[in-house]
Amino acid sequence: MEESWDRAVVVAVDDDPIILHSILSVLQSEYSVRPFPSGESALKYLRNNPADLIVLDYYMPGMTGHELLLLLQADPVLKEIPVIFLTGSTDGDGEAEALEMGASDYLLKPIRPKALLTRVRLQLELQRHRRHLESLVDEKMYQLRQINRQLELRERTTMNLLARASDLRDPETGTHVNRTTEYVRIIVADLMLHPVQGYELTVDEGYAIVEAVKLHDIGKIAMPDSVLLKPGRLTPEEFEIIKKHPIYGEEMLHEAVEEMRDDLLLLTARDIAFAHHEKWNGAGYPRGLSGADIPLSARIAAVADVFDALTSQRPYKKPFPTQMAFDIIYKDAGAHFDPYIAQVVQRHERDFERVAREI
Repeated sequence: MEESWDRAVVVAVDDDPIILHSILSVLQSEYSVRPFPSGESALKYLRNNPADLIVLDYYMPGMTGHELLLLLQADPVLKEIPVIFLTGSTDGDGEAEALEMGASDYLLKPIRPKALLTRVRLQLELQRHRRHLESLVDEKMYQLRQINRQLELRERTTMNLLARASDLRDPETGTHVNRTTEYVRIIVADLMLHPVQGYELTVDEGYAIVEAVKLHDIGKIAMPDSVLLKPGRLTPEEFEIIKKHPIYGEEMLHEAVEEMRDDLLLLTARDIAFAHHEKWNGAGYPRGLSGADIPLSARIAAVADVFDALTSQRPYKKPFPTQMAFDIIYKDAGAHFDPYIAQVVQRHERDFERVAREI
């Protein structure tokens, strides 16, 4: 009989040739039946050829049906093929054990043609539904991944645009945002690779800090040009105005945080915006926070922000050599800066120097 390529493949395994012939005669009009007299020969076939269903004798010499099922269940591909057990036992123990192991169904011998055909049809129909559902799930997961990629790209683009907007309001900073972001990335990577109590970061938290630090000076958008764009040093009164930019930054991000309370990136951006000028000893602004009361994200940003300010050109100063900037950071550890974050910087001086040189 000529077989159709789209017909389901049923593998029949039984050491009794009469049983095998019976299975073949019942199923061959609808399915492509592959008969095997032993578990070993069936397993060899299954490892190299596709199958849609297995009809398996439970008790066989050599490799038993029980042993073959164990091997099938251990294989990530073969375990997906539904198995109908054939057994001559009526005690029910073997059947129960087979079902617990993962068999889909069982039939008692002698074979009743109508029952066999009905059970095979049912299992193949269930398998088709299962595969259809899996394909739908895979398609939906792919669509979700695409949507997430788009959202992440949009989020990153928005953050970069906002950061660029704040950077343009203070043109003397040049590529300050880019360098500060890279310094923060170095510190965050160290904290994630070498977790220390009080400085643990998840992957999501680390990502949020690196992206959110781009908005650390967003409050400068609200600064008057006469102060922000002044080419020389600020007067004490002007500096008091500049000191308000963390408050403005927090206010700008507050509404977004209220709308999206669980958005880690926005929460982190708000923390950094308002607290990156706080000092470890409580002498910073705008709230005089100290120690661990300052969000970890802001403590990281503070070191990166100051290091870049020290090593960058300003109208009122030349850039400090990187070693001088390192010395200032280490001297102020425990006063201005979190002492452990300063240690992290010390471990990565070459990385900081590379960023200062290349960006």
